[in-house]
Amino acid sequence: MSTDTLTIATQPVATSRISELDFNNIEFGKIFSDHMLVADFKNGAWQNPEIVPYGNMSLSPATSAIHYGQAIFEGMKAYRGINGDILLFRPYDNFHRLNISAERMCIPPISEEIFMQGLEQLLRIDAAWVPPTAGSALYIRPFMFATDDFIGVRPSSNYRFAIFSCPVAAYYSAPLRVAIETNYVRSAEGGAGFAKAAGNYGAAMYPARQMQEKGYHQLIWTDHKEHKYIEESGTMNVMFVIDGVLVTPAVSSTILAGITRDSVLTLARDMGYKVEERRVSVDEVVAAHKAGKLQEAFGTGTAATIAQIATINYNGEDLDLPAIESREVSNRVAAELDKIKTGQAPDPYNWVQKISL
Repeated sequence: MSTDTLTIATQPVATSRISELDFNNIEFGKIFSDHMLVADFKNGAWQNPEIVPYGNMSLSPATSAIHYGQAIFEGMKAYRGINGDILLFRPYDNFHRLNISAERMCIPPISEEIFMQGLEQLLRIDAAWVPPTAGSALYIRPFMFATDDFIGVRPSSNYRFAIFSCPVAAYYSAPLRVAIETNYVRSAEGGAGFAKAAGNYGAAMYPARQMQEKGYHQLIWTDHKEHKYIEESGTMNVMFVIDGVLVTPAVSSTILAGITRDSVLTLARDMGYKVEERRVSVDEVVAAHKAGKLQEAFGTGTAATIAQIATINYNGEDLDLPAIESREVSNRVAAELDKIKTGQAPDPYNWVQKISL
């Protein structure tokens, strides 16, 4: 991890709230750790990074992020290693992707020094919040948003960067029922679909809710032109095993370059599986199911890691997939990925960064 070269002041809480947390019964995204990192962009530079008690922020009603959507975020996790260490998974990839999103949304990039050193100091002071229970982690949310109190459509001159965290268990408690969306779109070519922009998620909620009312957990998004090609599933990248081949849509201007996605593909290749990153048509998936060749379908993302898909609905017909326990590729990759994240297996990819306490 980073070496301390930047002075980041710390205001510790008077009394920790960790007694509110039951590590054996964690609800995702409900209880937040004691501290957060904040820094502000003013007069053309990021200034005064500090760690303060987690709490509300005071904002003007005219804050431009609220009105014009200049807001981005990341999602990452820290794990409790088998020796009690705190292990961060691929933090530099999240740092770089945050700045890719920032460029697309006209937000000034955050420095590696503030991001990495601030993150390390934050995890040190909130080390007790990293769950020791299997299947749990500390979810970390870096984000940036415009802070001008100005009504007018232009990039803000001022911004806030912050990181807070919350202990989490599994995001999905059961295999997913998903439906292929053939009306609404998540993103179009030339848009901001490759960025983790807040507006991408807000716009997806209405069609997702419609499907949830019909008994499905999430959508499978299709392309904006013809609705013929699969893009993502809900807030995750999506993968299929068709006749022994791991197939996933190639990243593009409409598809987020998922860090978990890349990790799964890397492990699968190194395990000897054939992997194809290419256009995946709805017709191909449906035909594979009818032929008995659609062996697995799952989503990948930081929150869920690997979320198994049990049923895919298309044009009113439910396509039920093989039992979860019979799925070789996703189960094997998920197990190995979990071992690497928690220090139970070697990390030949240098994905895991140990926090020195």
